[in-house]
Amino acid sequence: MKKTLIALFGTFAGLSMTAGAMAADSFTIDSRHTFPVFEVNHLGFSTQRGRFNNVTGKIMLVPSQKSGSIEVNIDSASIDMGMDAWDKQMRGEDFFNVEKFPNMSFKSTKLVYDGDKLVGAEGDFTLLGVTKPVKLEVKGFTCGTHPINKKALCGADISTVIKRSEFGMTKYVPSISDDVVIKIPVEAFKD
Repeated sequence: MKKTLIALFGTFAGLSMTAGAMAADSFTIDSRHTFPVFEVNHLGFSTQRGRFNNVTGKIMLVPSQKSGSIEVNIDSASIDMGMDAWDKQMRGEDFFNVEKFPNMSFKSTKLVYDGDKLVGAEGDFTLLGVTKPVKLEVKGFTCGTHPINKKALCGADISTVIKRSEFGMTKYVPSISDDVVIKIPVEAFKD
């Protein structure tokens, strides 16, 4: 359910080059290796997980200035809970309401560095037509050459926690947790 998009999500902030590597570069998210995953507590008994299979986005990095931009779009209907009936329920009005809100999005307002290393991003996440600020933690940010296709590639693991009720997704709160953990493996190729 949650803003996995983001992170999409976010998913993205993780794509800044280390200082001195490049002046300014544009990257396109690799949708085959970028899947926002979310976790919610279910009735106090277990942690349930889902993911989104269709993510697109562009990242512009200016490492020498510790700046850049991230724009990510997540196809809400691409939710994958592992069962067709569950996917259908999650696409409905009580949760992602994909007929009315087919996409979720993240747009950065600031990239966060620790020295020359990208460690986070701040930006606006839109879900169900509601836009709220979110902060993403970036771990393992790495850039290099893809060993198979020999293209420049950056990747990272991104995470955040949101409250779904803040975006109007209130069905079954608190039995199904309001807090949603979002984890996003991200890879993006240099344009």
